[in-house]
Amino acid sequence: MDPSLEGPCSFIGLTVCCSDAFPSFLPKQVHHIKDSSARKLAARIERLPVSFGEDCVMSSCVKPLVHRETSPVVLLHGFDSSCLEWRYTYPLLEEAGLETWAVDVLGWGFSDLERLPSCSVASKRDHLFQLWKSYIKKPMVLVGPSLGAAVAIDFATSYPEAVERLVLIDASVYTEGTENQPTLSKMLAYFGAFILKSFPLRFYVNFLCFFTDIPLSTKVDWTNIGRLHCLFPWWEDALVDFMMSGVYNVSAQIEQVKQRTLIIWGEEDQIISNKLGVVRLHSELPNAIIRQIPDCGHLPHVERPSSVVKLIVEFVQEAKCKEVEYTSQL
Repeated sequence: MDPSLEGPCSFIGLTVCCSDAFPSFLPKQVHHIKDSSARKLAARIERLPVSFGEDCVMSSCVKPLVHRETSPVVLLHGFDSSCLEWRYTYPLLEEAGLETWAVDVLGWGFSDLERLPSCSVASKRDHLFQLWKSYIKKPMVLVGPSLGAAVAIDFATSYPEAVERLVLIDASVYTEGTENQPTLSKMLAYFGAFILKSFPLRFYVNFLCFFTDIPLSTKVDWTNIGRLHCLFPWWEDALVDFMMSGVYNVSAQIEQVKQRTLIIWGEEDQIISNKLGVVRLHSELPNAIIRQIPDCGHLPHVERPSSVVKLIVEFVQEAKCKEVEYTSQL
């Protein structure tokens, strides 16, 4: 077994993919994906054993090819998505020399949830911490797009020792939830999951997320990429568990963020008004800078990956310069 796959729990028959093949645990529909960047990243997805509470989950992620002494960049994804969201940005970050991880948030992505654990906000937070503690092991630059920004803020304020810096992309952080949803019937929740999984809805969302005029064939392929993880038999149960237990409500935590934060926003975002990022979020974060990307919608890391990578690299280099400056003063 690869020593880097060793963790707090052990499994027989860990699947390790070859460069020219997909890992066997992915839904078979992955073979129908045409996007070469998505296919390459999918071929690198691995499952690592992660223990949290009484559960142990084979957790999906893309690991860096090279480990470096500098802070790793750890990429989360948005609501009900997967690490394939980073198919264009991930290789560019690696080319820039950054140690880069793409991690699937518990309950979404390609983890093995056959023995379904709790997928609540608290469980997502605990799972990410145990994955960080077991494998990443260094303060990280945590990147969260859309709802992933709420995941990142919740994590950074709960485990500040694990996060050196934050990058929030078109952040969905002002949606208020409750501790639980006692009035939400499971039948209604499963109906919502059925609609969310449907191809027409996912296809329509593609029209809303992107400013650039994208060919129809590409939108179809991107829709298939975006719903690939929904084809696991446990997907509905994991999503309903999250919905019934309460959603992210981090508005009160924003002012508690101590880490230096980069806010990235697509100027043409039709999902979340850029006034929330340019004005409210920027003003409420104690130590933040904001950079807007023109001619770009809700998912800059998909639509304008080179621009996003440039901003992240500059942000990481800023930290290195300050570290060198501090060291030279000692």
